[in-house]
Amino acid sequence: MLVLASRSPRRSELLRSAGLEFEVRPVNVDETPFPDENPEEHVKRLAQQKATAATASADETVLGADTIVVMNGEIFGKPVNAADAERMLRLLSGRKHEVLTGVCLKLGEHVVTDWATTLVWFQQLSDVEIGEYINSGEPLDKAGAYAIQGLASKFIERIDGSYSNVVGLPVSLVYTCLKRLARGEDSPEK
Repeated sequence: MLVLASRSPRRSELLRSAGLEFEVRPVNVDETPFPDENPEEHVKRLAQQKATAATASADETVLGADTIVVMNGEIFGKPVNAADAERMLRLLSGRKHEVLTGVCLKLGEHVVTDWATTLVWFQQLSDVEIGEYINSGEPLDKAGAYAIQGLASKFIERIDGSYSNVVGLPVSLVYTCLKRLARGEDSPEK
């Protein structure tokens, strides 16, 4: 049995679309970056903390994941309010950024952790477009203050990498990690 340690409806939808059966068991983890923690370490650490925090029996595989947006080394998580969402959208406007998702699968003592990166190019956004988008409410619970699968899809010029990663879960990477876990391949310690 696969356990998703997340309340994200987007992650659930992506797993269902891929034909994976799972049960949702959300966890609460402090997502504050550590000082000097690079984005890859950050998403891998949080994914592992989420997978470890979920209640599971020894024969259940737990999936933890964390998605962030990175611009010029700054980590954009979920905005704390509308003003923070506006700040993020202004910084993303007309520029390229990265979306990183850390993935951790845990089965008993076996752990596989990895991450995916996707490059995303935003169109130049006007003040009106930013204001209307914030007023829609959509950006307020999304990393980087936007949802590629929603109203913000019209702002995205192109991507390089996994689309599902930008939505919140790189499905192909999850599937690869599940196969690694089934073969008993743990991630090396760093």
